[in-house]
Amino acid sequence: MNKKLQITFWGGIGSVTGANFLLEGENTKLLVDCGLLQGATNAYEENKKPFPYDPKTIDFLFITHAHMDHIGRVCKLVKDGFRGVIYSTPETRELANVMLLDAIKIMDINPVRDREGSQRASISNGMNAKDPSQSGLSPESPLYSILDFNQAMLLWKTIPYHTQTKVNDEFSVYLKDAGHILGSSMYEFTFTPTLGVGEKVKVVFTGDSGNSPTPLLKNTEPITDADYLIVDSVYGDRNHESKDERDARFKQIVTETIENKGALVIPAFSVERTQVILYELNNLVEDKRIPSVPIFLDSPLGQKVTDIYARDWRDFNSGVQSEIKSGDNIFSFPKLNITHGSRDSQAIVNTANPKIIIAGSGMSSGGRVIDHEIHFLPDPKSTILLMGYQALGTLGRRIQDFSSKAPALRSLGEAVEIKGSMIPVRARIEMISGYSSHKDSDNLVKMVSDTAKTVKKVFVVMGEPKSSIYLAQRLRDELEVDAVYPERGKVYRLE
Repeated sequence: MNKKLQITFWGGIGSVTGANFLLEGENTKLLVDCGLLQGATNAYEENKKPFPYDPKTIDFLFITHAHMDHIGRVCKLVKDGFRGVIYSTPETRELANVMLLDAIKIMDINPVRDREGSQRASISNGMNAKDPSQSGLSPESPLYSILDFNQAMLLWKTIPYHTQTKVNDEFSVYLKDAGHILGSSMYEFTFTPTLGVGEKVKVVFTGDSGNSPTPLLKNTEPITDADYLIVDSVYGDRNHESKDERDARFKQIVTETIENKGALVIPAFSVERTQVILYELNNLVEDKRIPSVPIFLDSPLGQKVTDIYARDWRDFNSGVQSEIKSGDNIFSFPKLNITHGSRDSQAIVNTANPKIIIAGSGMSSGGRVIDHEIHFLPDPKSTILLMGYQALGTLGRRIQDFSSKAPALRSLGEAVEIKGSMIPVRARIEMISGYSSHKDSDNLVKMVSDTAKTVKKVFVVMGEPKSSIYLAQRLRDELEVDAVYPERGKVYRLE
């Protein structure tokens, strides 16, 4: 038995957001991820609370990828005293830089002096003026400042994929490609007891594992020799459409909305989803498989992230790399319009239908997409297309609930509350889960099966309770592995 190797789950339990895991050796404390809780009505208050451990005692922080539910409290950790080393891939550090700066802009808005900023604050931090906490950020009492961000960047070092790195006398780490977003990684930690008691132990964190094969990225790499596995479970209880079905539905929805002379509004995450949508539209437009209409990328952050993706194209799969080498600019095509200032965004409504609007955020919990939804949800000719997971409590989830209701029922006056107003829902509401960047249930089981012969325990996290519990039961039943849905704050000894 090792004298001490243990893990405590301080986030990502009971929710798909807020990843925060504490792994402790004999003399080392390291964190994996430090993200925002998002979607819950009390998200901001929860994020503002002191950490359940002393940040000054943490030696290392490892970041799996640059989504805010995995990085959103890094600067708060620094503000509260963390002075250890932050590690990630170079791509994750580059993306985290723009994501965290954007969050600081949201929190640094003065709603009294700046009418435009005040509007953005209410949009970015909730679904309406009465509930400004949904995104986990607030301009009234910022979680951290630019000084904390600058300090975090000074502490941040990078590790490339496929490099065995000695962390200290107790831990070494090896990074594999998770295939989730650009730079996403799975961490394989090897613990070596320093007191000579016990054997080496390999603890693997998947982060968010990708929905391979993806349009842009390489496949998730296999895990084959884990002793303990911490696995995500966003889609632990359901499966996505097949690639062919996904692609056909996307083309059909685009074409039918254009033929209907409506607007197609796509709420999109700035990282990965926006780039995938641009890539798919690029192929449809250049192959003349859809009519030529104005297409708007209405997301300044999405454009910044797209520029990073374009620079790091060698991380793409071989097929996309070949397209780029042949001269195709996969993120640019005729009639694509990039909007910048808020006036450009507001002017989109004056462009005659049909048109396509890609705007953040992906769960409609902030960003410019909310104004487009206010305008086009009442229009029966238009379509709101949801292309990823919509967390409980978000506006996106409330809009998603209308997708199962017949148009005749929606026309009777059913509405959704946005920014304090009741907005009638008469538009067509569509869902395509196949473009999700998360593995579905079958592929999560397949991923765990690759290491079933060695794994002693699987911890199922980062999902709604029903998804996590369902996946844990599947793993027990089908693979006969010890899989558990862990309790928040409970210490688990890894022996």
